[in-house]
Amino acid sequence: MTTQDVWLPFPPSDPAALPDSLTYHHWDGSGEFPADPARCAFYVVPYMRPQEEVLRPLPHMTGVRVVQTLTAGIDHMLPAVASLPQGAQLCNAGSLHNTSTAELALALTLSALRGIPGAVRAQAEGRWQSGFHTALADRTVLIIGYGGIGAAIEDRLLPFEVAGVLRVAGSARDTPRGPVHATSDLPELLPAADVVILAVPLSDATRGLVDAAVLARMKDGALLVNVARGAVVDTAALLAETTAGRLLAALDVTDPEPLPAGHPLWRAPGVLITPHVGGPSTAFRPRAERLLYAQLGRFAAGEPVHHVKATGTGAAPAA
Repeated sequence: MTTQDVWLPFPPSDPAALPDSLTYHHWDGSGEFPADPARCAFYVVPYMRPQEEVLRPLPHMTGVRVVQTLTAGIDHMLPAVASLPQGAQLCNAGSLHNTSTAELALALTLSALRGIPGAVRAQAEGRWQSGFHTALADRTVLIIGYGGIGAAIEDRLLPFEVAGVLRVAGSARDTPRGPVHATSDLPELLPAADVVILAVPLSDATRGLVDAAVLARMKDGALLVNVARGAVVDTAALLAETTAGRLLAALDVTDPEPLPAGHPLWRAPGVLITPHVGGPSTAFRPRAERLLYAQLGRFAAGEPVHHVKATGTGAAPAA
């Protein structure tokens, strides 16, 4: 008989919204397992926990059928895909983080352009430091990675009267707002952008995408905003450009991450760093619960789950 245990990383605020045909256990990634992992059919990966912790039960989950992350990126789970039971599905969080991450992308952009980090340092010193700064209005913004988060970023840019938005994804397509260019078009698009925002997933195709050559194509004084993954950017190349004062950067993610104390990126001029806080906000919990209620409802009804990004190829799950 197929197992029907579900591991959740937090107690739901509305247990009545969960299908009553399933058995629920809470596990936040720390301590002992809440039940026999072999009986888990639906594993919700604990959020914002170290990779080694969230991968720990998977070798024992011989009957798992769905592994549901609460992150947009699944790169931290990819080492386990090959060992998942045949047909087990790895799902990402769909649109869960669109709102919060897009909001942070806008906050980083405005803060970096308007000199907020310098104002904060001056405040700490009790020093009135006036200045002249760049407005987001009338700037051209290039979004690299035009999926759900990229589109949500554009939603928030338009009221700020930007001069235009350029969109880039893995392949070209048309949208009601205008064309989405292929990544191969970047060399032609980059010189036109005042702000470049990264919102791509980390993959073999995007690792190191923003290298020295890409940065060199950005105009003098342009701002690079990264709310994707740190490894999308060549850190050494970015350090060279920011240290020279040619580019600005606002980074919610870094490579390496966490950024070690003493790393030169902390002290690089014109660099604003936040500690990977695009997703964790008050917007997370209600959207996470809506996602889980919907996915578990489909699972309990025998319907296909959504947001499948990879499928296991290992041994067939136990009957």
